[in-house]
Formats: sequence, structure tokens, C-alpha cells
Amino acid sequence: MRKINTAIIEQKVCEAALRANFILRKDILDALKRALKKETRPLAKNMLKILIENSRIAKKEKIAICQDTGVAVVFCEIGRSAQVSGNITTAINKAIAKAYKEGFLRKSVVSDPFLRKNTNTNTPCIIHYDFIEGEKIKISVMPKGFGSENSSFINMFNPTASAGEVVKFIVESTKKIAQNACPPVILGIGIGGTIDKASSLAKEALLKPINKNNPKRHIAKIEKEILEKLNKTGIGPMGLGGKTTCLGVNILTYPTHIAGLPVSVNISCHALRSATVVI
Repeated sequence: MRKINTAIIEQKVCEAALRANFILRKDILDALKRALKKETRPLAKNMLKILIENSRIAKKEKIAICQDTGVAVVFCEIGRSAQVSGNITTAINKAIAKAYKEGFLRKSVVSDPFLRKNTNTNTPCIIHYDFIEGEKIKISVMPKGFGSENSSFINMFNPTASAGEVVKFIVESTKKIAQNACPPVILGIGIGGTIDKASSLAKEALLKPINKNNPKRHIAKIEKEILEKLNKTGIGPMGLGGKTTCLGVNILTYPTHIAGLPVSVNISCHALRSATVVI
């Protein structure tokens, strides 16, 4: 049994939170550069150049990629042979609070959904736990802005619904709200499980590299179809028209009930931010 002190967890999570807010993921930056090369509309090309330059400045100056530094969503995988000395939830929240203070990041979390009083720490964060084999702990931090979060959606399909019907629903729903989510967008999609599991999968799917399709061929086909159809809508970067409305589509699936087919879509703006540490 390997013992891990919460002080180490706090330090590493703090570093990851800062890195996620300052450095745009390579797969996202590469996708923006590819989009720029194929774009022909001058306004869209200029907007993509601005987004790329924005990421360069953020990394160099160690400032936030986006002013909405979001709710910190954390995925924590704990090895069964790892023993944490202390409260890991407390350590993660302390790390997020420290990062948002030291990084001069906007604190956006309110303590009550109706009273709306700011906690002034950007905590509590949203933590998803899972247990895996081994003695290590893997933690991913995703600052999730709410322009895109507010554009996310879910539908409980009948089990008889075809893949084509699911694709149509996702494409048509995204078309209605894409301009509000600072496109080009990235879609994390969860299919299966229950309503809460599908939503969790959709969020987790945003952690996956957008340059790699699902290993299941029939799911990869759906990912590609959604991406192609969205990029034919002409919505374009920041809704100004162009060839790139969506940078990537990732789908995660889970077994479900014979009577249901939950489909959840979690949208991210062009600034899909995350960082992972292994302890």
C-alpha cells in the first residue's frame, strides 16, 4: 500500500489548475491552426488568428485564456493500492482556491443558486471520483465556463431511436445555440446509463483528445457525421460565418436499460481547457 500525503495532492492540483487556465491544450490549438489553413472567409480567418494569438499571449504572460475561468470540474482516479493520508476532497478544494487566488483568476462560484453570494474562492469545485488498479492517483482539472455550459442539453430517447435520429437531434440542437457558446465549439457526448450517468460521460468526453475517434467503429462513424454536418452549417468562428463551427466531437457510451436511450451533450467553447497530473 502506497501512502500519499494530501499536501502533495494540493500542490499538484494547484499547478494543474493554473496550467489549464494559462495554456490551451495542444489538440485544441492544433485544430484551430488546421481550421485557419482551410478557411477562405476573411472575417473567419481573422477571428481564428485572434484566437490563436490569444492563446500565445496567455501562455507567455501567464494570464487566463478566457475571462470566464469557470467552475473547476475535477476527475479523480484513485488507485486501489494508494492510501491518502487526509481528506482528498478538502485538499482538492484548497488547491483550487489557492490557484485562483495566486493566478488572479476570476472567482465565479456562488454558495447558493438563488441567494447568489460569491464564495470568493471559486470553490467548492465539482469532483468525480473513480477507483482504478494500481497505486497512483490521476487528477484532471477542467475549468468549465458557463457560456458553453448553459448551451448544453440532454434528451431521453425511446430505445427504438436510430443513430440517425440521435445525430439529427444533436446537430439541430447545436445549431440553435452554437453562436452563444463562442464557436468553434467542441462536443462531449454521453450516451447510455441513466440521465446522470450520461451527463457525467458527456463532461468526461471533453477530456479526450479531439484528434482521436472512439475505438468503436459505429461510434466513431457517429462522431464524424456530427462533425461534418455541423461544419456545413456556415455558423463559423464566433458565429461570423465560415467553414469551422465545430472543432471536435467525442462520444463516450455506457450500458443502459432496455427501455431507454439517454443522450447528453456537454458543449465547450473554443477554449476547452484541462490539465492532468499523475501522483
